[in-house]
Amino acid sequence: MTGESTHEHTHKEQRRQYTFNKLKAFGQEIIEDIEKNKVPTLKIPSRGTGNIVYDEDKRYYILGDRYGRRSLGNVKQIRKLGQMVYVANFCKDLVQRDKTATIREMYYISEGWGIEFNTQQESNIVGEDLEVALGATREDLGLMPEEDGASVYGDITLLDGDYEINAARAGKSGYTISPTIDQVELLDCGADFLLAVETMGMFHRLVQEKAHERYNCLIVGLKGQAARATRRFIKRVNEELGLPVYICNDGDPWGFHIAQVIISGSAKLAHVNHDLATPDAKFIGVTASDIQNYDLPTDPLKDIDVLRLKELSKDPRYQTDFWQTEIKKMLKLGKKAEQQSFSKYGLEYVVDTYFPEKLGLN
Repeated sequence: MTGESTHEHTHKEQRRQYTFNKLKAFGQEIIEDIEKNKVPTLKIPSRGTGNIVYDEDKRYYILGDRYGRRSLGNVKQIRKLGQMVYVANFCKDLVQRDKTATIREMYYISEGWGIEFNTQQESNIVGEDLEVALGATREDLGLMPEEDGASVYGDITLLDGDYEINAARAGKSGYTISPTIDQVELLDCGADFLLAVETMGMFHRLVQEKAHERYNCLIVGLKGQAARATRRFIKRVNEELGLPVYICNDGDPWGFHIAQVIISGSAKLAHVNHDLATPDAKFIGVTASDIQNYDLPTDPLKDIDVLRLKELSKDPRYQTDFWQTEIKKMLKLGKKAEQQSFSKYGLEYVVDTYFPEKLGLN
């Protein structure tokens, strides 16, 4: 056990003070309007599809420069603006006391506000609106997701609170990536690259076969669509530690999408992609070419798969030769395959043969 480093503590405190000041200024703006007998109005960057732009240089989605105005003078906007003020006040209290709450807890707490949320979705949208308005992340505001983060296994040592943890000595499931990953210090890392896999089944297979030692890598189990904390961890490892990132998911449009969200971010979170996207990460499989080359067991593409593949082929994130070729090939094959399909050749095959070939380790 070790204490939090002075540098880390100072950085965390500065970040907390910065967020607190932003929340305070947000409320102050409304108070000043009222004192001047003006109808309070807030200027908020637009999150409409017309203002979500794929930046070719940055290689991820960003928000454009359009703004919308929310006014308490507009009957249609009063409820949402009121909810936003309540959420901001709730977050100010969390930040001030250095506490966190899950987005689910906030949803239930709103019952006592008099303008409670009707659905969790409504609550999430107001939380995201506040992120955009303040230019602060949900995590900085003290709001956490409900679900557990993904797992990382391998030679990386982290300082999480008062505890030093090595992810290769933290049990069979490794280190669970904290929702407050920005407050975790990356102390030391002996790995050469990071390998992310979609399913926990594949994660456990790689751990059992000691792939982290054989390839000298970190293994991340994404648990399907990667949570924000997982994407932030991957970006930090890539940027701060200089580790290349490789992603291997199921060979279907959903697996492609999970990988691409890690690489280029999502349109929905255009306002925080600069903290989450890892544009240099590479997708290494399962591809349509793998289905053919390794003669993998497959399932036929469903209508919804075909529709989704056609959507992806038009998406700006998939315009490289690699993606265009693989999407066309999958549509022509009419088939998809799971990561686990390599088990056809035995449990060890994926670690002994497939990954070394894809990673050029032979």
